Amino acid sequence: MNLAAFLWHSLYKMAQSLNTNVENSAMKLLEFLSVTCAVLSASLAPQVYCDNHRHSRRLTGVSNDPTVFGNTLNFWRKLENGWDLTRGATTHSISLPTPQNGPIVIQPNASALVIIDMQNFFLHESLNGDPKGRAIVPTTITLIHAFRNAGMPVLWTNWGMTDYDIINAPPAFIQGFSSDDTSLTSFGSEMGMVVVPESDQSIAATSTTPGPNITIDAGRKLTRGAWNAQPWGDLFKEQIEGVANGTDFYFNKNRLSGMWGASTPMQTWLQDNSMTTLFFGGVNIDQCVFGTLVDAYYKAYDVILVDDVSATTSPSFATQMVDYNVGLDGWRVNSTDILPALMNASMT
Repeated sequence: MNLAAFLWHSLYKMAQSLNTNVENSAMKLLEFLSVTCAVLSASLAPQVYCDNHRHSRRLTGVSNDPTVFGNTLNFWRKLENGWDLTRGATTHSISLPTPQNGPIVIQPNASALVIIDMQNFFLHESLNGDPKGRAIVPTTITLIHAFRNAGMPVLWTNWGMTDYDIINAPPAFIQGFSSDDTSLTSFGSEMGMVVVPESDQSIAATSTTPGPNITIDAGRKLTRGAWNAQPWGDLFKEQIEGVANGTDFYFNKNRLSGMWGASTPMQTWLQDNSMTTLFFGGVNIDQCVFGTLVDAYYKAYDVILVDDVSATTSPSFATQMVDYNVGLDGWRVNSTDILPALMNASMT
């Protein structure tokens, strides 16, 4: 039945009702008007045709363009090859090749590199740190310099507990960071002294290390300002210089994720500076790195995992899980994939 026939039929039935059941006439009239408005809204709504399929008009604020994903303020555009993540701010944009589902076009003013937990506690050999984490430091520093030179900020988010954080830490976290399965060796416990060469505090002193040694107080476990919570080796120098120069920003965290809960210091900074696109690296890839990345994904940020500046002490299948899920949620790259484009951007 077409619209005209439907309306004529409805009017006829209403007239019959009004003649035979006057007391319900007002209700019938309201029903008729309601149905008529619904039919008119459906029939008059513009239609979108895409590959011989018809789609109803989308919500106000959502584009009818099938290549646009999102709303007018936060959207991606599907390109013939790859994705435009600039939200329409294409001036000085950078196209970055990706192994899969790329390239991606980013806006430097809205993009940042996030370095997670590259701290003495996790990397220094005197604290049983992971050699895999130490091995990615030179590549990480190269990527840090490339981001800075392209005008993109570097964000450091590390464990940095306060007494308040420790008091309010969940039992599972306290147990997970205990050294001997007692609460006395978890967050905030004294880690004792470490002996390191005076010339290179990033390594442990041995009988073969040259020069005099010094003794350092490792401090309370993963608390703010403690030596064990500092970035390891040359990363500490990079962080200090970057923060002083205004290219880098440092954020303490009190959970595996630097983006957990309603808000964190890093999330506040991201919102205040209109960031949309985040690149992630650090340790452990399947724990704090993935935790921060997936929370950022839940909060509508574009997420890109940089594999060769990420490491873990976990079995290989843990990394495989992360790689699989990040491939669904965002993108995976190696720094070598994107360095040439970043270097070219720094020269323009």
